[in-house]
Amino acid sequence: MSLCTLAAPATQALEVRKSRFIARAARIDAGAEALPWLREVADPDATHNCWAYRVGGEYRSSDDGEPAGTAGRPILAAIDQQGFDRVMVVVTRWYGGINLGAGGLARAYGGCAAECLRNASRLALVEMVDASVDCAFPLASAVHALLPAFEAHKLSEEFDEHGLRLRLRLPASMFEGLAQRLRDLSRGAVNLHRLEVRGE
Repeated sequence: MSLCTLAAPATQALEVRKSRFIARAARIDAGAEALPWLREVADPDATHNCWAYRVGGEYRSSDDGEPAGTAGRPILAAIDQQGFDRVMVVVTRWYGGINLGAGGLARAYGGCAAECLRNASRLALVEMVDASVDCAFPLASAVHALLPAFEAHKLSEEFDEHGLRLRLRLPASMFEGLAQRLRDLSRGAVNLHRLEVRGE
């Protein structure tokens, strides 16, 4: 399953034995965005505001006073099982007077988060690669002309006595095709070098 993020924020309500749950999900592109968004959507009058997020290899979760492992981890599991990345989910609970037990809490928090994400609009995450290419001045215009066909965006451009150095970002799936076209264009003189990979 290819990873997705959210195309737009999503909300889902659920009632379990008189406790009300509302899940709110949004895209975040860095862990540093998590707590500011939590402050924005958490209800200070609710019993609990539990949450989790994943941004690549970085993830965190909070039970916000619920028994350990009954809220944050099930929310994170819902994010992972639905194939999402760069996503945060906050599930707010208003206690209805009936204890749900650890299993009931985990099912309620995880289920509310999963249903919210199931109904959300998805946006595919494309793996991007940063690359550099050096070429002599006579080839510069031909190299530039190739870039749009491979969805390559120019990040920087430098000139020295040897010619032109470009730093590019393009979809990882386009890298080999562009590398081959550059070699063909220059009879092997121009090579594309991979610098780093990132999700976009």
